[in-house]
Amino acid sequence: MFSENKNKAVVSIVMGSDSDMPVMAKAADILEELEIPYEMTIISAHREPDVFFEYAKGAEARGIKVVIAGAGMAAHLPGMCAAIFPMPVIGIPMHTTSLGGRDSLYSIVQMPSGIPVATVAINGGANAGLLAAKILATSDAKLLEKLKDYSAKLKEQVVAKDARLQEVGYKNY
Repeated sequence: MFSENKNKAVVSIVMGSDSDMPVMAKAADILEELEIPYEMTIISAHREPDVFFEYAKGAEARGIKVVIAGAGMAAHLPGMCAAIFPMPVIGIPMHTTSLGGRDSLYSIVQMPSGIPVATVAINGGANAGLLAAKILATSDAKLLEKLKDYSAKLKEQVVAKDARLQEVGYKNY
């Protein structure tokens, strides 16, 4: 169920449903690109609270430094992680059909004083992975260099797109 430090995970990606997987996979992809070990699991804070409490209470002992938690609708998973896990939690609000993810967003950002959850955009899996990396990079110079290289690659992509636009014009782009 949870990593047993086989991969020395420092980030935990947790979601309440497998329907969140496409968004959460984007966080995992970023972590893999930056060579950050992680664990990933599906846990329902509502349907299996005992399992959730075991997960959250044991994360620090497993070596986890940052939790990325995705949730939709009432979005209790990130907040409950933040209430139990003593280190940073990043919440990803999921897009929902009823309110377009605004319900998830509001549930995550409206945490009570003393229980912060960093929050990215609705379905912002990639940014959650990057934010976790930036948190870890505050004490990891090699990771900081990887992040700088990642940013340089993004800049190169924009420059290449503009060069193509200038070459072919917007009608042929």
